[in-house]
Parts: sequence; structure tokens; C-alpha cells
Amino acid sequence: MDKRSDDPATLAARIRKGERVALARGITLVESSRADHQQAAQALLTELLPDTGRAIRLGLSGPPGAGKSTFTEAFGTFLTARGLKVAVLAIDPSSARSGGSILGDKTRMEMLARDPNAFIRPSPAGRTLGGVARRTREAMLLVEAAGYDVVLIETVGVGQSETSVADMVDMFLLLLSPGGGDELQGIKRGIMELADLIVVNKADGDLIPAAKRTAMEYKTALHLMRPKSSCWKPVVKLASALKREGLEAIWEAVGQHREAMSAGGELDRVRAAQATSWMWTEVREGLFAALKANREAARLIPALEADVESGRTTPTAAARRLLAVVLGEARD
Repeated sequence: MDKRSDDPATLAARIRKGERVALARGITLVESSRADHQQAAQALLTELLPDTGRAIRLGLSGPPGAGKSTFTEAFGTFLTARGLKVAVLAIDPSSARSGGSILGDKTRMEMLARDPNAFIRPSPAGRTLGGVARRTREAMLLVEAAGYDVVLIETVGVGQSETSVADMVDMFLLLLSPGGGDELQGIKRGIMELADLIVVNKADGDLIPAAKRTAMEYKTALHLMRPKSSCWKPVVKLASALKREGLEAIWEAVGQHREAMSAGGELDRVRAAQATSWMWTEVREGLFAALKANREAARLIPALEADVESGRTTPTAAARRLLAVVLGEARD
């Protein structure tokens, strides 16, 4: 970083003006693992916090093959055509060995990437649980401060990523492709319970009848589940991202959801709970970082791992011994 022009206060001012280069630099700063960068990132976020919270936060997930990137681009261009500024935080699958992104950056959303009212930021999932980049929440705050009206978080769609993204957005969209009852059985109940809106994509051409059947099956399934909010009952919509069809109805559902959640004060309560959950996530991450940095713990780890593998001690006992090392030093 250029310390003369990119100190937190100066960078914050540039981000407020909507400077894309400054926004990208700010996100790079919050994603960095360097201690000095993290300190600067927290100062930057403190500067910008009063300017956040005004955007509509949408999470998008779904199984492979559902067309998440195609839908994100279609929906994003639909929104920018209506004068809205859209930020897309796309979580890419990562190499298990190097942590690098497999799919690259903006190659899957070329039209949206060229849109002056859109900002796309791909981040490798790395080793974060469920494939959601650890600093996605901070990136979301930065794009809000930069004046973006809608934030779309597109996840890998595997493992625990749905739970992670649902805990940082206002509305969770589950994208599915046309299929029969077997596909319905394959979708985990937990994911269904997280969804505020289910979108059956690829409803075009010969797939229209199958898409309609799939939508009806999911509507029936939703009736058997308890809604996660008393203010909103999940709905099912048909869409064709390829043909740019059904997007208006989806946007209307987003507006209806926001109105319902805001009217009862539920939106503020949800965001407050998410902020608290975020704090405890940071506490867990901080404790793990402290454990890794502790010299005595580093010395003990190989022996404790060997004891656990051989059955000489239990994983719980080994974990407690490591934690006692870190917490004991903290008390000192």
C-alpha cells in the first residue's frame, strides 16, 4: 500500500466517492492476513461503518449445474438496467493444496463485468468452512459504503456454505434446475429451511414442463416446513437466466420480502443477530490464530497428535490441554 495516499481515512474518503480502484484496494486490504494490513483494515471499516447497512443483501446458492453464474449475470444486468448499482461477491472454489481460485475471476460474467454500475469481486474460498471467504462480510460493508444498492453473494454451493451465507444476508435465494422427485429427495432439508426464495432456473424450451413440475414439488415441500420467519413464507419462482425471463417476478419477491421484514422490525433484529454471530466467529478465529502462534502449543502439538492417533488420549483431552496453554498465558 502507498502510505501517503492510502491511509485508512484517505482510502475511506475515496471509497465513499465510489472510486472502483479504491474499493478494490480496500477489499484486498481486508482480505490480507498480514497483521499490519488487518490493523489498517479495521481502521478503514471503523471509518466507513456509518455509511453501511443501506443495501439489499442477497445470498445465492444452489447445486452445481443450476446456472448460478448465468443467473447472477442476468439478474445483475436486469437490476443495473433499472438504475441500481450492483456488487457481486463471488466465492470461487479453491485448490485444496494452494488455496488458489480454480475458476478464475470475471470470465463467467463478462457482460456484467463491463457494466459501469456493477462491481464484481471474486474471492477464493480457501480453507474457510463451507467455501465462504472469511472476509466476505467486510467486503460487503465496503461495497455498501461505496454506494451499491444491491449486494449479491454467490457461493460455491457445497458443504456448509449455505449456512454461512444465510447468516450474513437479508434474503437467501436457492437456485435449482428442472428435475424430478429424485432431485427433491437429494436437496437437504436444512438448505430448504434456509431458503426465503426458491428459483427454478432453465425454464425454457423443452424444459418448461419439467420446470413447472419441479416448482410445484418444491411448493408442496415448503408447506411441510416451518418458515424461519413469522413475517415471510418462502415462495417458488420460475426463471430462465439464458432468456432473461422471470427476473421481474423475482425482483418483486425480493421487494415484498424486504417490506414484510422491515414492517415488523424483523430486518433490524436479524441484522443485529448476524452482527453478534460475526463477533463470535471472529473470537473463534482469533483463538485459533493465537493457538497456532503460541510456541509452547506448537511444541506440544506433534506429541498430542501422536497420542490421539494411537489412542493414548482422547481428542477432547488433547484439545483442552492446548487451550489451557493459550488461555493460561492470556491470564498472565
